[in-house]
Amino acid sequence: MNNRKILVTNALPFANGPIHLGHLLGYIQADIWVRFQRMQGNQVAYVCADDAHGTAIMLSAEKAGITPEKLIAQVNKEHQRDFACFNVDFDIYYTTHSEENRALASLVYSRITDAGKIAQRNIEQLYDPEKEMFLSDRFIKGECPKCGTADQYGDNCESCSSTYDATDLKNPYSTISGATPVKKDSTHFFFKLPEFTDMLNEWTRSGVLAPQIANKLAEWLDSGLKEWDISRDAPYFGFEIPGEPGKYFYVWLDAPIGYMASFKKLCETRDDLSFDDYWNQGVDTELYHFIGKDIINFHALFWPAMLETAGFKKPDLISVNGFLTVNGQKMSKSRGTFIMAETYLKYLNPEYLRYYFAAKLSSTPEDLDMNLEDFAQRVNSDVVGKVVNIASRCAGFISKNFDGKLGNELEVPELISEFQTAEKDIAALYENRDFSKAIRTIMAHADKANQYIAEQQPWVIAKENPQSEKVQAVCSTGLNLFRILVIYLKPVLPVIAEKVESFLKIDTLTWDDAQTLLQDHTIDKFKPLMTRIETSKVEDMVEASKENLVTEDKENNPLESIAADTPTGRDPISEEIEFPDFAKVDLRIVKITHAEHVEGADKLLKLILSLGQDHAGNDIVRTVFSGIKSAYEPEKLIGMYTVMVANLKPRQMKFGLSEGMILASGEGSAVYLLEPHEGAEPGTRVT
Repeated sequence: MNNRKILVTNALPFANGPIHLGHLLGYIQADIWVRFQRMQGNQVAYVCADDAHGTAIMLSAEKAGITPEKLIAQVNKEHQRDFACFNVDFDIYYTTHSEENRALASLVYSRITDAGKIAQRNIEQLYDPEKEMFLSDRFIKGECPKCGTADQYGDNCESCSSTYDATDLKNPYSTISGATPVKKDSTHFFFKLPEFTDMLNEWTRSGVLAPQIANKLAEWLDSGLKEWDISRDAPYFGFEIPGEPGKYFYVWLDAPIGYMASFKKLCETRDDLSFDDYWNQGVDTELYHFIGKDIINFHALFWPAMLETAGFKKPDLISVNGFLTVNGQKMSKSRGTFIMAETYLKYLNPEYLRYYFAAKLSSTPEDLDMNLEDFAQRVNSDVVGKVVNIASRCAGFISKNFDGKLGNELEVPELISEFQTAEKDIAALYENRDFSKAIRTIMAHADKANQYIAEQQPWVIAKENPQSEKVQAVCSTGLNLFRILVIYLKPVLPVIAEKVESFLKIDTLTWDDAQTLLQDHTIDKFKPLMTRIETSKVEDMVEASKENLVTEDKENNPLESIAADTPTGRDPISEEIEFPDFAKVDLRIVKITHAEHVEGADKLLKLILSLGQDHAGNDIVRTVFSGIKSAYEPEKLIGMYTVMVANLKPRQMKFGLSEGMILASGEGSAVYLLEPHEGAEPGTRVT
């Protein structure tokens, strides 16, 4: 159905650091869908903004010696630049730190308060006496109350997988100041989320979510929802709760309201848009959210319950994308696969990435792997070798031998009809966000076009008779097939489509143009539309990403060093130490002589380490429990050399006594042991 009115939003990137390829996955997906809808003739408003509030923003600004307002303005400018370079075409890119958002957050809060959906009670929290602030779980570390493992965050233990309250940690410390936190009471405000269980059970199964996501939410719904703490204490960078001095809206209350605020700001500049027509309950406009799967609970539980209570429209669909892996593993700075948007742009065409993502994206929340070798081969084979190749094979004959004029007679009407008829199936795939299937269908037709041209061999005919009507007919047919393919690819490759419009001397292509043909029409000379990906450029990009890591370490970039109070944040850097403190650490080379699984532990391996022999010739052996199970099989560790902290005080764990700590970097399956140079001997001190 054409002439639909659609509002599309993308997840709000946190205003505490640069955009990387993992971020871009969801934004490119949404942009492709928006461009398709516009080609269909639908009216689409596409909005986004920076998520600009929270403790992490406040601390980053403090560390950088600037105001939070200056920090978020700087990051906002960088984000807009990066999105524009990848042709993600928002109608507005705003910020949650706006007067529109303040007013709407206050309105939503007042309505849910008037509806009796806010509870108020005192809670006990850990408080940093040096920074004079309450600490969220991510800013507290200590010993796990269950297994005793040190340096665990305030909500769960990475060693034994236990969950607990931050107040249960043993020997806790603030990761901001290093101070020992104290317990302190504070009044907080809670949204009565459990009262919406029945509504959410029905709504999450209404088709608004992929079945996999609905099933995951059912687990939370069935286990019982908890009241949601929507307040934070000063100091906090955000909006103060009306009538409650020193109390602020938690970032995840005002962040999704930022969608509404951004659209409201857009309406001020557009006569064809009305805020009420898109956000009031009962309207016939459509609302679509494109987000990552790490924030689904906020968007599919808290958000619709808030909207329901405040009298606003709930989303018609929430499209959820998975995470991006590179070469089958989590993005890694040490391997150069944690690639910033800015770094990518120095080496490669952004349309390469748009095409590759489209070729692998589906409507499901599955993770997408960007294999760099496959990335180059896929783009070179499909876009350059199949689609662009059609135009490059045919255009020269038309320009040279026929004064750039396409013939009035075209060949193979059945093949042309097949290309045109495919429009309905491809449109349905785009609509349902099954982009990978759409790309496969398009490329199958590109193969047929190339096969037709190869069979006709216009280059052979042209040798005998350059002005042959057959040559003109074959090449004119090929260019018409090429034009139809470009129409189908335009949502993915808008820059190439624009070049083709110029080359063919035609108006802006719409979806319906697939049903028309170019005959007796003059075209321009063909110019290369896209060059092949050079493997060396990909390698250079990876190396540059490694260099960026070194640069960031040297500069101690505050935007990368402070943990966020949202799921996309990073861990904080610990308090600085003096060299004498570091000199106390005794690092020794060790050989792993035995490794085994630990029964009952999800992440631990038990390692027996050799530090060589003492003066009497006795073996020096240490037992260490290490959380590297996700990355290493025990049998593959035996015989490896690594480095351990040899003078770490032994710690009694649930599974036994751990007599030190080995050094490793990374997370999950991308953990790597620190390995010494060849010829290193066990027991040698690392200096």
